Amino acid sequence: MSRLWNSFKIAFAMYSKIPMPQAEWKEENMRYTMCFFPLIGIVIGALMVLWSYGAFYLEAGSLLRGAGYVLIPVLVTGGIHLDGLLDTADALSSYQPRERKLEILKDSHAGAFAVITACCYFLVCLGVFSELKKEQILVLAGGYVVSRSFSALAVAAFSPAGTKGTVAAFSEASKERCVEISMYVLLVLSAGYMCFTDVKLGAAACLGAWLSFVWYYRMSKRQFGGITGDLAGAFLQICELSMAAAVYLAGKL
Repeated sequence: MSRLWNSFKIAFAMYSKIPMPQAEWKEENMRYTMCFFPLIGIVIGALMVLWSYGAFYLEAGSLLRGAGYVLIPVLVTGGIHLDGLLDTADALSSYQPRERKLEILKDSHAGAFAVITACCYFLVCLGVFSELKKEQILVLAGGYVVSRSFSALAVAAFSPAGTKGTVAAFSEASKERCVEISMYVLLVLSAGYMCFTDVKLGAAACLGAWLSFVWYYRMSKRQFGGITGDLAGAFLQICELSMAAAVYLAGKL
């Protein structure tokens, strides 16, 4: 039980801003970290639903509602996944050899393409989320578990781009069948929740998540030779935006 509790604390301390007691970062404590990573998505989804009802009660306009939806995941996670998206944008836009792209991922400085990507990403997010209704947010709330379950599954199943880094450390610690099984169970449960809430919207969101996952696998393997923490963050941001866009489009059909 102590290993599970330590893995839980490490998952929330690493991937969220939710205060957690300290845990020693050693392999036995990190072994089940990915099992608890998707639970952060439950927190985000619950807050999204609460804000949808709060905004309705306050009679907030679509722009204010959309801003709240966009900011909630950033506030909960501290922007750790968004940082990965921006680093990935800089690396992909460099058109350099693989080794140089990996170096750019590790560079703490933000390039021009990172800034452009951030502006475009937030504009698209604000536009999409401003159009979503309360019922659509209720469906999409399960998507924050789906995106993190796919991300954790990739850490357990995909090859890392190197032997160093956060993903490499978690990948080595997560080489247990129970991690993959846990992610499949969470994927089924979260996708089932979305489809149970609304079959059409839930199916559209799942399709968007799956297409993002396929893109993630092919892009990381072709461009970088494997996954890294930054690439995982980029996938998570793209996946959540893809699900939101899919839910919006499905709602128009």
